[in-house]
Amino acid sequence: MPFIADFHIHSKYSRATAKDMDLAALAKWAKIKGISMLGTGDFTHPVWLSELRTKLQKTDAPGVYRYDGVDFILTVEVSNIYFKAGRTRKVHNIIFAPTLETAEEIGRALSEYGELSSDGRPILSAECDRMVKLLTRIDPKIFFVPGHAWTPHFSMFGSNSGFDSPEECFEDQTAKICSIETGLSSDPAMNWRWSKLDRFCLMSNSDAHSPSKIGREANVFEDKIDYNDLLGILKTRNKERLLYTIEFFPEEGKYHWDGHRNCKTRLSPREAMKTNNICPVCGKKVTIGVMHRLEGLADRDEGYIDRTSPSFKRVVPLAEVIGEAFEVGADSVRVEREYFRLIKNFGTEFRILLEMSAKDLKESLPERIAQGILNVRGGNIEITPGYDGEYGKVKVFREGEKPKDKQLSFF
Repeated sequence: MPFIADFHIHSKYSRATAKDMDLAALAKWAKIKGISMLGTGDFTHPVWLSELRTKLQKTDAPGVYRYDGVDFILTVEVSNIYFKAGRTRKVHNIIFAPTLETAEEIGRALSEYGELSSDGRPILSAECDRMVKLLTRIDPKIFFVPGHAWTPHFSMFGSNSGFDSPEECFEDQTAKICSIETGLSSDPAMNWRWSKLDRFCLMSNSDAHSPSKIGREANVFEDKIDYNDLLGILKTRNKERLLYTIEFFPEEGKYHWDGHRNCKTRLSPREAMKTNNICPVCGKKVTIGVMHRLEGLADRDEGYIDRTSPSFKRVVPLAEVIGEAFEVGADSVRVEREYFRLIKNFGTEFRILLEMSAKDLKESLPERIAQGILNVRGGNIEITPGYDGEYGKVKVFREGEKPKDKQLSFF
């Protein structure tokens, strides 16, 4: 069985998160999804850190803690907001810590730059390069991953407040950055188009704010890893151990295309360029999305493949497939009932989505659900791209693919 890890999540102490984002719910959903390792998220928050100290069990594996059979590595996302080179910069970074003791030291150091108890994802006035330099003095095994690197508002390459290269962001500390998180609105294929990113190992995580959303993006390893393994894999871009990442279809992300949500204006990069990035409805500037931003920096054509990089697989969450198969919302009671029936019968969500053969899917699952999963695997879907904070809309079934049996008979 592959070893699946999702390192970027949040706790109930972050803003706009579910009240049950605690260790018990995270471990429960990790087992449902088929995730072997999670990041803790939010370790700079003093109350969450206290809970982690009390509830996590230290293992023999370096940097790995355990709760209810699920492995955890210490992580936190921070929001670095500061003025540099004539602009206000807003960059989210994921910090990885090797021990609880080190996490506590990180908290003490960062408390000089922001109020850590106000949010699980604290706002810090520290420049990215200064933060890296400061924290690696505490422990050289601390490492950093720029979060959702392309989103417009809070990322290293964001169109609104980011930089035009890793070196502009991290300056003389850039060599210490070995990985970048692609985010929901981009995938490895998009990042491969910019040669400046070739040396970075691409990572994908859910950035989950509720337990059921963990694993919507994740990392699939060949076998079990510990903290030292992870750092070594990222530094060497070891595709023999990091087999592939699990990705959204990037068009489904909230910032893939350009647009203006208030006016319901969605524009491709080419369409936005024709209007000089102005909303044709209200005349205000549109939010420049990930695809547009990438086109401005990329130096390779679409379709370029980096053969030295770990691969990736795109997925649509099982609940969404079931919902479309049933022609009801993914959050409906009917979908929930069928979802847990399938989990009970076949193990985990990722086993169903990624590992079951086409033959087994067709023989074991309701026909419509099996076909939906196979459509996703083959990329035979339709997507309306997301823009300006609105998720894109995925249609797993093309027009005319109607169910033979509207009831989708239960077994």
